[in-house]
Amino acid sequence: MEEPGSEPSACAAVVYNPVKVDVAQVRSAVGTAATHAGWREVLWFETTVDEEGQSQTREALAKGVTLVVAAGGDGTVRAVAEALNGTNASLGILPSGTGNLLARNLNLPLTDLDEACTIAFAGADRPIDIGIAALSRADGENTEHAFLVMAGLGIDAAMMAKTRPTLKRRFGWLAYVDAGFRALPETSKVRIGYSLDDDEKRTAHVSTILVANCGTLPGAIELIPDAILDDGKLDIAVLQPKSWLGWLFIWRRVTWENRVLRRTSLGRSIIRLTDRGRLGRRTELTYLRSASVRLSVESPEPFELDGDEVGDVLGIDFTVGHRALIVRVPRRDAAA
Repeated sequence: MEEPGSEPSACAAVVYNPVKVDVAQVRSAVGTAATHAGWREVLWFETTVDEEGQSQTREALAKGVTLVVAAGGDGTVRAVAEALNGTNASLGILPSGTGNLLARNLNLPLTDLDEACTIAFAGADRPIDIGIAALSRADGENTEHAFLVMAGLGIDAAMMAKTRPTLKRRFGWLAYVDAGFRALPETSKVRIGYSLDDDEKRTAHVSTILVANCGTLPGAIELIPDAILDDGKLDIAVLQPKSWLGWLFIWRRVTWENRVLRRTSLGRSIIRLTDRGRLGRRTELTYLRSASVRLSVESPEPFELDGDEVGDVLGIDFTVGHRALIVRVPRRDAAA
């Protein structure tokens, strides 16, 4: 693979959300990094409320760019990635906003713009999977969307709908905690139908079901610790707490077992011993894995993609594009 910017005609593009970034600061940092990496030209495309980045990215590709850098929040990154899906162009990420979900899972710098620009313009290419969600709505509309980290139906989608924009701007991801406490009392379990890899359909009552490409959330929460970005599989987390005690069990599992104990062989042995000692099979949090997932609900339910509310749905067909998206990462992480 050629070094980025090695061709005299190499051209890149930046798709940026003017609400999420300091445009002057980003232009300065991008100019320095692109020049040092040898890129001939950088094209600039601004997103709008109606055009979130897909059309801008397609326009950039039509002009022959080989690198598109997304500067904005998770919505901008997801929109750019959706248009890059299956192409040979690379995705660079300049994180900004609340979640920065994919950037966290790729261990990209979240607060150092200059370093993020250096990685985007002079880093290494790494192919990763991209999730695809085909949505069916009550009005008969069918749409297809990409996601990079996780999609969810149930209380997590209700949380996104209840997140206060002012708190989100001031306190970042902690605003979701406030939304969660307000959503919990109003949210009842959802009866879902689901099937994995065209297997037989099953039903369950869940508080939330999450379909993920990777599993780290803000606050270093390892919700799905075994999720891998490029294994061609989707990881499913089914949350079925029966009481507040069940929620506390889930919280302990994702903050202590997943985040701390799983990191060492001794810790993993403790988890196995603990599991054997538990009375019965715990069902508060169940993990599944599949290359495709089909979900259906009896009445419209809220749905979210990478932390963005996308409205109510009746059904979702999930598939995965195996290594269909090329992202820029630090050169030391290219073979991760």
